[in-house]
Formats: sequence, C-alpha cells, structure tokens
Amino acid sequence: MTRLVLPDTDRVLSRQTGWSRKHWEALADHLLDSLVPYFSPAASLIELPGRPSRSGTASDALEGFARSFMLAAFRIAGVQGKGCEDLIERYARGVANGANPDHPESWLRLTERSQQMVEAAAIAVSLHETREWIWDRLDTRAQEHVAEWLGGFIGSTTHDNNWRLFQVVSEQFLASVGAPYSQDDIDGGLDRIEDWYVGDGWYSDGDGQNFDNYIGWAMHLYPGLWARMAAATPGAQYEDRLKLYRERIRLFLEDAVHLVGNDGAPIYQGRSLTYRMAAAAPYWMGALLDSTPLTPGQTRRLCSGIARHFVQHGVPDERGVLTLGWYDTFLPTTQQYFGPGSPYWASKGFVGLILPPEHPVWADPEDSIPLDDADQLRAMPKPGWIVHASRHDQVVQLVNHGADHAPVAEPEGMEPAGDPHYNRLAYANHAGPDLSDHEPGIDNLISLVSPDGVASGRGRIRRLGVDGRTASSWHRAWLGDDGPWAIEVASVVWNGWEIRCALVDGPEGAQVRSAGFAVAGDSLPEATSSAEAGLAASARNADGLVSAVVGLHGYETAAVHRAVGVNPFGAHSATPYLTARHHGRPLVLVNAVVLTRDGLRPQALAEGIDVVVTDTTVRIGLPGGDTPVIVLGQSRLTG
Repeated sequence: MTRLVLPDTDRVLSRQTGWSRKHWEALADHLLDSLVPYFSPAASLIELPGRPSRSGTASDALEGFARSFMLAAFRIAGVQGKGCEDLIERYARGVANGANPDHPESWLRLTERSQQMVEAAAIAVSLHETREWIWDRLDTRAQEHVAEWLGGFIGSTTHDNNWRLFQVVSEQFLASVGAPYSQDDIDGGLDRIEDWYVGDGWYSDGDGQNFDNYIGWAMHLYPGLWARMAAATPGAQYEDRLKLYRERIRLFLEDAVHLVGNDGAPIYQGRSLTYRMAAAAPYWMGALLDSTPLTPGQTRRLCSGIARHFVQHGVPDERGVLTLGWYDTFLPTTQQYFGPGSPYWASKGFVGLILPPEHPVWADPEDSIPLDDADQLRAMPKPGWIVHASRHDQVVQLVNHGADHAPVAEPEGMEPAGDPHYNRLAYANHAGPDLSDHEPGIDNLISLVSPDGVASGRGRIRRLGVDGRTASSWHRAWLGDDGPWAIEVASVVWNGWEIRCALVDGPEGAQVRSAGFAVAGDSLPEATSSAEAGLAASARNADGLVSAVVGLHGYETAAVHRAVGVNPFGAHSATPYLTARHHGRPLVLVNAVVLTRDGLRPQALAEGIDVVVTDTTVRIGLPGGDTPVIVLGQSRLTG
C-alpha cells in the first residue's frame, strides 16, 4: 500500500490549479503502484475487492488488467519508456500470459456482445501506444496469441452503440501489425457512428437521445485513437475521416468547456460516472488531434482541475484504489455491468500523458477558462440542453430537455419511469439526484402524484425546442396503469435561476409536485418552508449549498423531502418542493428553481418577478424590464 504524495503546487506555471505534469505522473504512478497487491501470479489479471459485475469475476479480473493497462500505456508512451521498466515488464508479462490459451490465467475468449470486447479494445489501444516497448518485445508466439485473441472480433457482432468502436480499434491494431483483420468490420463500424452524428460536434451513443459524458470519452476518443493506429498502418486510408473527426471535436469542445466548474467539478449526469477523471479525455484529445478551440493553457487548466477535484474529495481511497462510486463508494452511481475494475476507465482522462513534456499543453502557463472570468449561459440545441454557471460559487447547472436514454420505438402501453441519471429536468456539478430503488424520484421532476402516493416519472422526452435561454419539452405521465397524461415544461434561465412553466394534464384529485435540486452532505441539511411573503422551500447543506423553489403561479404548498443513503454527494439529502391540487382540467403552474451558495432569501425573488397567465400563455416580467413570453400547449400525446 502506498500513500499519494503530490509535488508542491506550481503557481507560476499553473496559477489556477497549481498542477503540472509532475502531479499527473505522480497520480498515475500511485494508482498503478496501488494495484500491485491485486495482480494474479502471472500478472494477466487484477482481482480487486468489491461487488462483482453481472459478467462474473473472471471478466472483472480481465477488466482490472485491461483498463489499468491503458493508464500504464499513456504513462510509458509519454516518456518514451524512460523510468517505466517495472511497468513495461509487468504488463508485457501479463499480456503474454493472458493471451496464451493454454495458460491457467488465460483471458476469456471474445464472444458476441461479451464484456471481453470492451476490455480487448483497451488492450489494443495500449499495445499500440506502447508498441516499441511492449508489443515489439513480445516473442513471435506471444504476438500470435494476442492476434488470435483479438481476432475474435473478426466478423463478430457487438452492441449497436459505442461498442462498434471497440471492434474498430481492435481490428485496426491487428491491421497495423500485419495480423488478419476485416476492413469491412472497420469501415462498417466507422460508417455506423455517422448515423448517430447529430451536428455541432455531438453524437448520440446509439439510436435515440443518449447524450452524456460518454460522448466525450468514447464517441470522440476512439475515432481519434483509431486515426493514430491507421496512420501507423501501411496503405490505410484515414485522412478524410480524420478531417471530419478533427472538425467535430473542435465543435464539441466549444460546448464541453462549459460542462465543468472552475473548481474542476464535472456535471453529475449520465451513466458510467464512476469513471470520474475520464471527463478530461475530450479536452486532451482535442490537443492530441491538434484541433481544439482551447489554448494549451486552457486545456491543462480544465483537465488538471478535474483531476485535482477528485483527489481533493478522497479519490482514490486510502488503499490507492478507485472504488465504485462518485467520491466515496456509492453503488447506485453504477450500473449492473460494473465490476471492481470498471472505475479504471478513469485512465482515459490521462490520455494527455501521451503528449511529451515539452508540448505546449504541459509547458505553457495555464490560461483562464470562460467561467473564471464571467458567469456563463450556453444553449446546446443538439443534446437539448441549456447550461448556465456562476463564476463566484462554482456551480454549473444543466437544464435538460433532450437527453433521456429511452428506447426509440414507441412502447406498448405504459412508458418506463425513466433513468434518474437522464430524466431529471436539471443536473449540476455539486448536486446529484436521489437514487432510491424503493421511492419514486422527486428532485428536479414535475410529477403527478395519486392520493395513495403513486408518482409519475419522466421517460421519453419529446423535444419542443432550445432557443437562447429558453428550452421546452413534454412527456407522458402515468399513475400506475392510469394514463397517459401530458406534462409540458418550458424553462427560462435568468440570472442563475431557472423559471419552470408547466402545463399539466391529469385526473381530478391528483397532486402536482414540482421539486428542485437535492442537496446532500454527511450531516442533515437545514430545511425551511413558508407560505408567508411568498410560497417557498429551501434546503442548505453544511458546505453552504442552497437549493430553493419559489412558487410564482398556481402552487399551494411548500415542503422539504428528506432522504438517507440515496445521494452520491452525501448520506443525508434534502429536496425542496411545491404542490398544487389538480382538478381534472389542464393546469398552468410556474415556479423558480435555484442552486447557489449565495446567502439568499428565496421569497425575495417572487417579489421581483411579475407573472401573468392568460389561458396557456405565461408572461414573465423580470427585474430590469425583460419580459419573456411562454406559450404552452404544444404537446401532443401522439407526438
């Protein structure tokens, strides 16, 4: 067991974060050294403690090896192998033994749609990036074993999402070393991701509206890594595709620069969040492809901020291990396909180590990112988001009217309630949704609630548009088997607040509940609610983060919901919410939502905003004279 020891901060080179390349190397070395006790005798497997995945412990042990190999590969490649002799020997031995089908520690063979395909791609990338120090030093028989093992991809079928790229990079590696491969597989996978490109640098991860961090650390990362392999393959045609990928990552980064706080905290939204530092991958990749709107100093400032943020929050743990969770171990952050080795895809966030120490991303002084200098507001129509952020309190919020991770086909009967990592109306970088298996979601949802406590969810999101600071959508709402009704929501972002205008169909006697962010911590958040001088409720955690909701039209009561053990940001969470009684006719409701560290009195907002509702038109008079007008009623149950 080792202890993480970082170099002294360097405020001359890195005035915002204090981190240099030496910090990244020290963190990488700590993570890799801490894995040594968990290596199998032949070094081909890493058997970490923790909940096994649904794929089984043999797959989990391969996963631990493969994903940490990617970290080792980036570390080795960036310094041309110097000082990495132990790493090189360890992983070379593991590759030779794991790929040998006759060895007692041999890796599981690749079969269609198997988890081994994911790990094979990590091994292929790692072998390419360390070719001079590992692949070229393997004996001929070991190379044949590796080629035979990776050859399980040839002509096989993967899941129809980012997994197509696992096949692409694995077979491109085979091509680069003169082993059998299928050009049809490579071209087919790269052609397939074109079906998911929606513009402005954004892909969906497969069919549908699957937008999250995965877009940066998979849909942009692997095409760039493939291009590096293709460039090393005699006769490979890759220039036209590379041109596209370079244009797209530049566009993507124009949005992605706004998805991280100026303290390095990424927005908590989407799946596979336990990869943590992988959030840095697309920023590094833009530099690797020499196609980024960011200066070298901005790139390092963003990436170092992300890594430093997790280190400051106890990542890795006292053993030097990356656990299943966000900061601490927290299994609801993960999916069932996660095993103890899964978090080591944090390795993707270290891809910048490939760039040599003299590269400007390491040698130039840090530059400010936009949020260092001013509050930010960014409409992102392709994923259906508006992202707004406060410079002084480091809070970034994502207003979601487009990402749902829902099936594309119209479901028969009742729709699923939705995935809490996608179905919320808003997400943030310092607050996350409550993730309970036994209670319906409350935070950042507008729901129908029956008299016996059954609550509707938010499954498939039907977009109505994103324009400047306004976004809108609608969804179907069910109460058990009863429904569907339509809930249409339009969000107006103003001065750090989100004003939610809702048109809610529903049955007489039901309750409409509209909630804000859940705030969490190790101690019980303070909670207040009031109907005097403005209907409002708020919760404040020990760090001073305040979540508040304010009724502006139609709501009748205010309260705070408390929960224990269901939030990734702390054991105790609290969510303010408002309610109104439904009378069986379309109901227009308006409220404001805030997440801030300001010492505010929420009711003061109501005193400064004038809301006039005429039928389904909402006129919002804001301080300063601005008067946005929201016209509701665009939803259709057949849409």
